[in-house]
Amino acid sequence: MPMVSKISEGVEISVETFYQADYSNPLNSEFMFAYRITIENHNNFTVQLLRRHWFIFDSNGEHREVEGEGVVGVQPVLNPGESYQYVSGCNLRTELGRMHGTYQMQNEYNKRLFSVNIPAFDMIVPAKMN
Repeated sequence: MPMVSKISEGVEISVETFYQADYSNPLNSEFMFAYRITIENHNNFTVQLLRRHWFIFDSNGEHREVEGEGVVGVQPVLNPGESYQYVSGCNLRTELGRMHGTYQMQNEYNKRLFSVNIPAFDMIVPAKMN
């Protein structure tokens, strides 16, 4: 899958997705995807990721929201020029879905809170190879 990336508030978010055939069960409408996110701080101040808020859409019209503290159990601090990468997963009920969202971050210098947009990305089961 191609990588998508977006910069907002001086923070660049890049996303790559991977279909996880071993963890999926198409007969039960269970499709598992992994996504790798890279967060890069292009600001001249340190930032901390405090919260995440996801919007997840299935091609059958279902959608859900997920929000909570941090990512994969941590609230990473990124100095200027630093990046942080993590992998997480999402299960869908169909072979096609889409996610987007926001991270709430804090400027560690003046404690100002701000939102960073996570670009929309598609999760698509690859065509079967015969």
